[in-house]
Amino acid sequence: MNSARYLKRILDKLHSKKISVNSAFRELKNLPYENMGFVRLDHHRAFRKGFGEVVYCENKTHKHVKKITEALLKHKNPILLTRANKSLYDFLKKTFPALKYNEAGRIIYLKKGGLKNKKTVLILTAGTSDIPVAEEARTTLEVMGNKVKTIYDVGVAGIHRLLDKLPEISKANVIIVVAGMEGALGSVIGGLTDKPVIAVPTSVGYGSSFKGIAPLLTMMNSCSPGVAVVNIDNGFGAGYFASLINK
Repeated sequence: MNSARYLKRILDKLHSKKISVNSAFRELKNLPYENMGFVRLDHHRAFRKGFGEVVYCENKTHKHVKKITEALLKHKNPILLTRANKSLYDFLKKTFPALKYNEAGRIIYLKKGGLKNKKTVLILTAGTSDIPVAEEARTTLEVMGNKVKTIYDVGVAGIHRLLDKLPEISKANVIIVVAGMEGALGSVIGGLTDKPVIAVPTSVGYGSSFKGIAPLLTMMNSCSPGVAVVNIDNGFGAGYFASLINK
């Protein structure tokens, strides 16, 4: 249940006198955000943006993430906990057995509802070392109700591996390209398709790639029109943006 339906349910119950005004007030007071002391949880985000708050887990304690997860589940929201390690997942799983974990993408999740969009988002990676970032994007897209297809390890070092995939590339509605090293794959795909391309630079590469700065600059300086760029290793951001376009 998203915040809009949650709000309507409370108002319907109040209108039919199934709850008192005071009871309705107690439920509604946390709808804009819930002050939990260590966090102000934005329950209104799904109402504003169409998808609820996503939790970035690095530097958060297990107990804090557990309390946040409890509050999100109380509002029947989908769960997306990014940059989460296996230890956190094992800890949360004891209390919330329905949670799933994409270990490669380091993302804990729980879907609510099925496929909302039959249009396909295609995710390409230059190499296998880029797969963790791509998996973060894939899980984000799937939890947001998108159909996703992946083609991994088709970088420019062996461009023939990419060219026979052109029919699949042409069928996609949005394309995410994940690449490290010099990040050339984003420009190549941008020159082969009329679909929007979201390029994700990764921190994969030798010293002169500067932990993702080199592919970031390559992608931002792409001469191929129709290429947008997110931050280094930001698979979640790419997946979220792709979902907005795919709608």
